[in-house]
Amino acid sequence: MAEGIHFLDACGPEGIRLYAIGDVHGRLDLLEKMHARIANEISRDKVADWRIIHLGDYVDRGPNSRGVIDFLIAACARDRRMITLAGNHDMGFLEFLVAPAKESLFMQCGGIETAASYDVRFGRLFRDLERFHADLALAMPPEHARFIHSCRFSVSFGDFFFCHAGIRPGVALDLQDPDHLIWIRNEFLDYPGLHPKVIVHGHTITDEPEVLANRVNVDTGAFRSGVLTALVVDGAQKRLITAEA
Repeated sequence: MAEGIHFLDACGPEGIRLYAIGDVHGRLDLLEKMHARIANEISRDKVADWRIIHLGDYVDRGPNSRGVIDFLIAACARDRRMITLAGNHDMGFLEFLVAPAKESLFMQCGGIETAASYDVRFGRLFRDLERFHADLALAMPPEHARFIHSCRFSVSFGDFFFCHAGIRPGVALDLQDPDHLIWIRNEFLDYPGLHPKVIVHGHTITDEPEVLANRVNVDTGAFRSGVLTALVVDGAQKRLITAEA
């Protein structure tokens, strides 16, 4: 089996503390709490440099997708050390705006809640998809679409590689297919070997965060559990923190 980095041996870049936040899914309340906790830590510990990495899936399922995007746009404008990665639900939102379909990810997996946060409704009394799509496209501020388009698919610091869903094992990190980075599951989750770097991801909900030799999963289903999780990496030190409803 090829050599790789084990979680216990992995280190972040010298002098930079990393925070990687899992899937938010419209839970603006938890995202605000997480950012407040991180800001308190950075101030308390007098951290010289840092990055806050958001692992994608800002929209769908939860109650305030619009508020989450507004919050992240403002946070990124204040400080360029904020990093936003794309998730499959974020890209699915854009895909629906381009080509609306009832069988789309957006319509089947939480997009109704996203639209409601823009004051656009789709339900028993109003089920005209064409009108629903037109109203949503009109209600969505152009800067929201630009924000999602601007999100990267991955980023790497030190011995850690961050993406939404995971990687295809055996493929160089800089050659990963964006579709795999936002969609992959079993081929990645079941892989027993080490990767060139420890993969930090979300996308697959678990009751508790998973910390394994080759990957860390911080998607604790915030939209339904009320628990948003983040991995903190400070040199060789690694720990988990949460924001709870």
